[in-house]
Amino acid sequence: MSKWLLVADSSCDLDSSKVDFNGVSLETVPLRIMVDDKEFVDVPSTDPKEMLDAMKTAKTTSSSCPSPEAFAEKFRMADNIFAVTITGNLSGTYNSALQAKAMVQEEFPEKKIHIVDSWSTGGTMILILKKLGELIAQGLEFEEIVKEIDEYREKMRIVFTLFDYTNLVKTGRMSAIAGMVANALSIRALAHNPGGVIKTLEKPRGEKKAVERLVAIMEKFQYKAGTPIVITHCQNEQSVEKVVALIKSTYGATDDDISVYDCACLTSYYAGYKGVLVAFEGVIPEEYK
Repeated sequence: MSKWLLVADSSCDLDSSKVDFNGVSLETVPLRIMVDDKEFVDVPSTDPKEMLDAMKTAKTTSSSCPSPEAFAEKFRMADNIFAVTITGNLSGTYNSALQAKAMVQEEFPEKKIHIVDSWSTGGTMILILKKLGELIAQGLEFEEIVKEIDEYREKMRIVFTLFDYTNLVKTGRMSAIAGMVANALSIRALAHNPGGVIKTLEKPRGEKKAVERLVAIMEKFQYKAGTPIVITHCQNEQSVEKVVALIKSTYGATDDDISVYDCACLTSYYAGYKGVLVAFEGVIPEEYK
C-alpha cells in the first residue's frame, strides 16, 4: 500500500496511466454519459467526438456521477489520500466522494482522506492536483497540506467561451429559443464560475472576438506571468493556438507557464463542440462577483 495517493473524477481530463505529480500516482474515477440508449463511460479509450456526434441527433442526454464505492475502491489503496472533484453545484460527484470517505474511514480509522470540491472542472482540477503533488513533495504533514490546498482552491479561476449551445438546451440549462438566437447571431458567451456557479461575463459575436475578449478578461482577474495556466478545449485546436499566442504576447507568459489538454467526454458534454476553458490563479474583480 502506498503512503500517498491522488484521486480525481474523470472531468479532470487526465489519463491517469500517463501522469503522476512529483512521483505521486493519480487514480481517476469515471463519470458516465447517456446519449439516448447508448452509454459513454468517461475513460481515455472513449472517443469524445463519437459522443458529440451522437448528441447531434439525440432526443435525450444525461450524465451520472460515480458511486461512493467507486471512490472507496481508490481510497483503500493508500494511507493518505487527496481527492479532487468536479464542482458540487453541477454534479453529485463531490457528495459521492464524501460518502466514500466516511465508508473507508469507518473500515480504516487510521486513514487520512481529504476531499476538495474544485468548484470547477478540467483545468482547475489539474492545477489543484499539480499543487498537491508539489506540497506532498515538500514533505509537509497531511493537515498542513489540507490548509494549503484549501487556500489555493480559493484562488482558482476559470474563464471559458462556448460556441455550441445544443447540449445546454437539451439538458435544460438554456431555453430552446435562447439557444436558437445565440447560434443564429454567433453569440459566443464568456463566463466564469465563482464558487462553482456559472455566471456570464460578456456575449461577444464571432469566434475571433470571443478569443480576444477571453484573453483580455484575464487582466481583470489579475493573472500574472510565471503562474501556471491550464487550457482545455473540445475539438478546437485552432482557437487554442490563438489563445496561447495572445496570452504570451499580452502577459509575457512562456511555454513553461501554459499546458493544453483535450476535453474528455464529461467536459466535452458540458462545454460543447469548440468550447475553450482557461484555468489560472487570480482574483475575482468586484464587478464579476
